Amino acid sequence: MRRLVALLSFYLSFPHGEFRIYRMDGSIQADAPGFRYLLDPIHEVIHTKRGDNVTLPCVLRTRPKSYKVKWTKINHADPLENIILITNGYRHKNYNQLSRRSYLRRGHRHDASMVITNVTLEDEGRYRCQLVNGLEDESLSLTLRLDGVVFPYQPSQGRYKLNYYEALLACEQQDARLATYPQLYQAWTEGLEWCNAGWLLDGTVHYPIIVPREPCGGNILPGIRTYGTKDKVKDTFDAFCFTSALKGHVYFSMGPMNYTEAVQRCRSQGAAIAKVGQLYAAWMFARLDRCDGGWLADASVRLPIIIPRDRCGGYPDPGVRTFGFPNKEHRKYGVYCYTLK
Repeated sequence: MRRLVALLSFYLSFPHGEFRIYRMDGSIQADAPGFRYLLDPIHEVIHTKRGDNVTLPCVLRTRPKSYKVKWTKINHADPLENIILITNGYRHKNYNQLSRRSYLRRGHRHDASMVITNVTLEDEGRYRCQLVNGLEDESLSLTLRLDGVVFPYQPSQGRYKLNYYEALLACEQQDARLATYPQLYQAWTEGLEWCNAGWLLDGTVHYPIIVPREPCGGNILPGIRTYGTKDKVKDTFDAFCFTSALKGHVYFSMGPMNYTEAVQRCRSQGAAIAKVGQLYAAWMFARLDRCDGGWLADASVRLPIIIPRDRCGGYPDPGVRTFGFPNKEHRKYGVYCYTLK
């Protein structure tokens, strides 16, 4: 009788149709109907900032006798599997450029979580942790999302001068990357309005409107106006760029000086003239508030405002104000410099 009782198991049901079977000794019967090795993540969206270290969780309930865990980054536009690393629980192998900044956390023997160090703008996206266990493979997906700021950008040549590839380059030159639609949507909910259409990372074209008016899509409800997918070579628009936190900091150096003198001023102080994305990052994360127009690397003149006031543009909302692209030789302002120190 005692032996019979010792062999009895009891069943506990869990959400999502999962079951665990516990023996009297507390061990799990892994071949139970509906059993899953991978624990569902508590949070499917993981937030971080550029330069931080972040952990993407992937934990096994128990370890199969023979298995592998494979981490990949999901890119629906690329049919090839972008493998980052593979582990069998004892050893692991790294595969791509991201693997130089990634490793397994190994907090305990069931832990297959991946740590990404020194997060970059390009690291944002979808990741998959896949358990390869014979024919019974399992996987879970996580979204890595960077906290940052979206800003509209047009070059000195004026409005609607960038095709898709030029927009990509323009954002990179300003210490940023083309924004995604979710990033633009979040920026719109936080107050971004721009009445010019701009490229996004997926090759679509949109613009965010808070106050509807005839020149900006008509008097319909506020929202994200869309032009859909456009020809990446022939069609030209502005760009919506996204940037995140800085490793260094941006500071203002008093003028007046022309553009050439501004570049020399920053160099003489062991710094570089700041890029547009760096100024936006300093405004967002360092709360840089300065009521002085200053040169930036693209020869535009801007000023970051946290507390709106009449003598600083008079606008009702915080933001980075722009004076456009003044004459580089004859117009004189201060300069915004960037340093890693």
